[in-house]
Amino acid sequence: MRKPLLLAILMPAMITSLAFFSKEKPKPFHTEAELLFFRQQQPAAGQLATHGAFIPVDSNVLFPTSKLCSGCHGKDSLERAMVTTGGVDVNVYDDWRSSIMANSAKDPFWRAKVSHEILVNPAHSLDLQDKCTSCHAPSGHYQAKLKDHAAYYTLDDVRTDSLGLDGVTCQICHAQSPKQLGELFSGQLNFDTNNIRVAYGPYEFIFAPPMQQFAGVTPKYGPHINDAGLCAGCHTLITQTVDNNGQYTGNTFVEQATYHEWLNSRYADDQDNVTCQGCHLPQLYDEIIIAANYQFLTPKSPYGLHEMAGANTAMLNIMKQNSVALDIDALPEHFDSSIAATFRMLQQKTLDLTLSPNQLSGDTARFTLRLHNRAGHKFPSGYPARRAWVEFIAISTSGDTLFHSGATDPDYRLVHEDTEFEPHHQVISSPDQVQIYEQVPGDVNGKFTNVLERGYLALKDNRLTPEGFKTTHPVYDTTTIVGHALTDPDFNRSPVSGAEGSGSDELFFHIPVGDYKGYVRVEARVWYQSMPRKWLDPMFVYASPEIDAFRNMFFASDNRPVLIASNVLDSLWITSVSVKQETKPHTRIHPSLSTDGQVFIRTDGVPLLKVQAWDLSGRLVWDAPQTVVQLPEQAGVYLILVETRYGIVRRKVVVQ
Repeated sequence: MRKPLLLAILMPAMITSLAFFSKEKPKPFHTEAELLFFRQQQPAAGQLATHGAFIPVDSNVLFPTSKLCSGCHGKDSLERAMVTTGGVDVNVYDDWRSSIMANSAKDPFWRAKVSHEILVNPAHSLDLQDKCTSCHAPSGHYQAKLKDHAAYYTLDDVRTDSLGLDGVTCQICHAQSPKQLGELFSGQLNFDTNNIRVAYGPYEFIFAPPMQQFAGVTPKYGPHINDAGLCAGCHTLITQTVDNNGQYTGNTFVEQATYHEWLNSRYADDQDNVTCQGCHLPQLYDEIIIAANYQFLTPKSPYGLHEMAGANTAMLNIMKQNSVALDIDALPEHFDSSIAATFRMLQQKTLDLTLSPNQLSGDTARFTLRLHNRAGHKFPSGYPARRAWVEFIAISTSGDTLFHSGATDPDYRLVHEDTEFEPHHQVISSPDQVQIYEQVPGDVNGKFTNVLERGYLALKDNRLTPEGFKTTHPVYDTTTIVGHALTDPDFNRSPVSGAEGSGSDELFFHIPVGDYKGYVRVEARVWYQSMPRKWLDPMFVYASPEIDAFRNMFFASDNRPVLIASNVLDSLWITSVSVKQETKPHTRIHPSLSTDGQVFIRTDGVPLLKVQAWDLSGRLVWDAPQTVVQLPEQAGVYLILVETRYGIVRRKVVVQ
């Protein structure tokens, strides 16, 4: 082998070795301009040398701000690092900076709600603020607790603290200890105070010097970074209950238990092991260099996108529109990306909807709507204001509305919602009934409350459970089903065996049709709201700088609910004439099991008036009065309807 070729092969290894083993001062990794950038990003408590090597951040600063991390993990101007093999920029900092997590301390609804709770119970002001900042401003909160030994960390502290304002920043996740994962809750986060300047990551082979020199942080392999328990500290919140006079009752209330909902599912680590990170930081399997300016680094795979998409598009829009007032440095295009990712999460990964007809004759038309939860926790989950509801509409060919449940007014309030709360329904037969999937907190008097401290018990919790959810699970005490849903035989139960764990609900619509005869279009829609007026209006009665600011932002924003899923049945023939649904001797539909999708109809010479077929999603796949029906070759279950002058016959056919 020729010498130049040998040197070319060995040179990268020699350079890497020198970086580790040379006793002489290493050559700087960055130019003076890059060093200046790092100096400018340091928090005030950190000090950098004006010349020479980079001095680690002051050890008294436990959590470097995200801006410091952006130097290597932000956008690479050379477009070599943090890009996919197809050239798509997926840098960590830009994905994170417009997320709800990044802006949790600047969230105007959160600030307004803390202010509201203080106005209701002013004697608890310090305790309330200290608890709320532990999750919404954790860097500042834990800096104050672990290093400054502060008794409280308040909203006033957050406003003047670069660490607190950084929200759920990089180190809050990457510096958590692997110990006690999943065992802590209500804002309790475990950092190893002897080794807190560490950044755990999912990769075993690490080139550590740049992060050590420029950020004062040591990167380490920590497989627990992909453990769902990392999220438990903030996504299980249990509050202390007070009565309406502000006196503690000794009871507690489960404000949210998203982590426990995941434990009580098929996705938990003792079953399928699909963690929170698996959905909210979706994996790319491209080979990606994860730090700018170090092109010799070995590309890593898989790579977790830091979109951190949840479900709150309404707040992301408010933050985008008010970024200057809220002091958010994310650009509009960053918010557009976060909003798009959130819509994908809501509309593509949350819910399956199946609408099918049952009876279309007589004085009542009957339909079944099946909702199947695809999330790894309840839907909706998290803060108890969040809810989803079903809108069901039947419209005649002339455009007349025959039935409408789940209608809203111009302010997106549900028109027919009960004053206290709408009960869970198994059957809806009147427009003044609406199915709302929600948790409803109640106070000591059993009345709805939006004051979290007054939460004493759940008056209702019929949120759709995840697959595998069971009332016998050890964490069921924090994830209970409350109200009529608990006795609904179709709620979270298999329609065949009745066993728990289906993660679904079947809702039956019985639509009075009177003397109507003709075609109808039926549509079922599922809508989602993160900040419904029922929750906001009682807070808007109060006044404070935080409440007033949020009120103005809210009313100036687009507050439309999000359409999660919909299903349409078109050109259904409805008649008020009662007909028997049993199979007549003159009509035969066969075979019940088809290998090629062909189904034959025999009526013994009786003319066919209608032959239709639907798949289980409610899609019309055949609509022609013929004796040979060609179903799609796609395997599945199909519903066939045959109408003659003797009545209607329905059969299910399985295509293999």
